[in-house]
Amino acid sequence: MANTRLDPIDRKILAELQADGRMTNVELAKRVGISAPPCLRRVRTLEEAGYIRGFHADVDAHVLGFEVQVFAMVGLASQAESDLSAFEDRCRAWPLVRECHMLNGEVDFILKCVAPDLSGFQSFLTGQLLTTPNVASVKTSLVIRQAKDEAGVPFDVLEDRLSRTA
Repeated sequence: MANTRLDPIDRKILAELQADGRMTNVELAKRVGISAPPCLRRVRTLEEAGYIRGFHADVDAHVLGFEVQVFAMVGLASQAESDLSAFEDRCRAWPLVRECHMLNGEVDFILKCVAPDLSGFQSFLTGQLLTTPNVASVKTSLVIRQAKDEAGVPFDVLEDRLSRTA
């Protein structure tokens, strides 16, 4: 399925699960207009093909006491593949780093970090990130307010594009 086009029912399944991953298979089948057994088979196939990476709860970091969110723009001294991979491995090991993206342009990586407080982030910054081999520069931006946090992809845009090409 990864190399084939998704049909409209597969796309509806993905859109519904993206909006509410906790619904039962029976409810999902009803929403997409098929019976439960083929719906479950389709979901499993979508998982196996890599369209669905997993299911998780969207927890509120602030309610859990993580008051600080920071974006760190990291420049590396070397962009050799082995150095990029070593930095990515390091990022995966740091609990405060929640996202790590390699970029094209002025910085090599942007990290989304959370911390209980500013001193906790500062300890991570000075004790770990800045002392990491190959890190040449770090610029940070403290998040003041979040206006939007929407996971996944906009299925309405996908459907619109597909309808124009059909």
